[in-house]
Amino acid sequence: MRGDKGIDLKATWNKKSAPPLLWAFTTYFAEGLPYVLIRTLSTFFFRASGVSLEATGLTSLYGLPWILKFLWAPYLDSFATKRRWLLITQGFLGCFFVLIALLADYSWALPVIALLFFLAAFLAASHDTAIDGYYLEALTVEEQARYVGYRVMAYRIAMMFGSGVIVTIGSRAGWRWAFGLSALVLGLLFIFHLAFLPRCEQAKESIRRLMAQIFTLPFVLLTIIFSFFLAAFIVWYKNSSQLSTFPFSNLVGLLLLFSLLLLVPMRNRLLASIKNRPDSVFARSFLSFIDRDNMTVIILFIICVRVGEFLLSSMVGPFFIDAGLKEHYGWITGAVGLPCSIIGAMTGGWLIARKSLQKMIWPFLLAQNLTNLTYMLLAAHLLHYGRQSAGILPADTTANILLACAVAAFDYLAGGLGTAVLMTFLMGLCKGDFKAAHYAIGTGLMSVAGVYAGSFSGFLVEWFGYAYFFGISFVFSLPAMGLIYYLPWPEAKESS
Repeated sequence: MRGDKGIDLKATWNKKSAPPLLWAFTTYFAEGLPYVLIRTLSTFFFRASGVSLEATGLTSLYGLPWILKFLWAPYLDSFATKRRWLLITQGFLGCFFVLIALLADYSWALPVIALLFFLAAFLAASHDTAIDGYYLEALTVEEQARYVGYRVMAYRIAMMFGSGVIVTIGSRAGWRWAFGLSALVLGLLFIFHLAFLPRCEQAKESIRRLMAQIFTLPFVLLTIIFSFFLAAFIVWYKNSSQLSTFPFSNLVGLLLLFSLLLLVPMRNRLLASIKNRPDSVFARSFLSFIDRDNMTVIILFIICVRVGEFLLSSMVGPFFIDAGLKEHYGWITGAVGLPCSIIGAMTGGWLIARKSLQKMIWPFLLAQNLTNLTYMLLAAHLLHYGRQSAGILPADTTANILLACAVAAFDYLAGGLGTAVLMTFLMGLCKGDFKAAHYAIGTGLMSVAGVYAGSFSGFLVEWFGYAYFFGISFVFSLPAMGLIYYLPWPEAKESS
């Protein structure tokens, strides 16, 4: 196995290094756990601690670093190694959750904990970027597709662990124990990765040089000014009734989308201008991402590819409640959804590695989007195309429960196939010396569709009812499938 520069990666690995199958699992478990703790568990914790709904709603700002991470991802590519960044951010995350655990039982410390969560969100987003970049550096293209199922499996297990085990411990034994366990798990993962994570990269620049470039007087002044305006914006944002239901992170995602679309027609001029500034890391990484054929089509495909899925997932939970299956949703999601999702992702990765992404992308995305139609039929059966009809129909019967299990199984299985397609496609866009940055830009674009689809789904259900809504969500999935025919396929050119 060789890297982009012809380095024999296996020769650089320590004999004690963990095999890819193992570290692909542990690193992506370590990626999923901080995400669910910061994005999901924090909301539950603050509400359980007596924080108002308005203040709890501000936890949506914790999603901001995952959209903004493309801004500093190029520096993770250009300084030190992704392995070192992975360990640094993972170690600091463990320390942050130790602090949160120590403060969790004191009501006066809630503002401090909120700030710690916000800072930890930037660490976690950087941690994600380092892990994704390390995965792309350490494995060949074929291996990346082969192990994509293990990535999804580990991430989903971490999500279940955080939203299930950690929440249960916090609710019953106390939040100090819950966050303490989170810190312990991250600490054990840090020790394991420090000892057994393969060394497969060569550092380009030292972290000291990066620190010297960053921590200058202008940077400190800009940080103070930015913090002041951010605090003022939060106060204004909280008091604005029209914007309180629209997370600020959504606006940033939309800004990223329009920025990329505006840069595409100017890429040749911009690429020529930065040749005179070879030290412009961010500009080179950002523009190298859009310097490819049919870039507008690629961007639109990334945006549209999960619109139908996002619409569906945002209303599946409410649908189960209104259909009279509220008590069964939890175990169906865990006992049926998790294994089917893992099987789908692993099968998808295996078939893509054997048959190529170009051959499998259409059937996999078709399967993913057909789940919307299966939910339409289920809603028509349970609700008779009516509006929310909770309690009118005897939905809680054995036959209906089994039917709901079958639909959910197909949903999670096909969703795993679709996830394998999207991860492999985004990995294929990563090139040159900016793999982590390119993947960060791709995932940032992917999140744009999700935040807006979720915002409008409730209105569509209210207007049309669940059955018609699920049918409409399938229609929204069609543009991405149509764009497949216009995507550039380098592998096809190489074989021709």
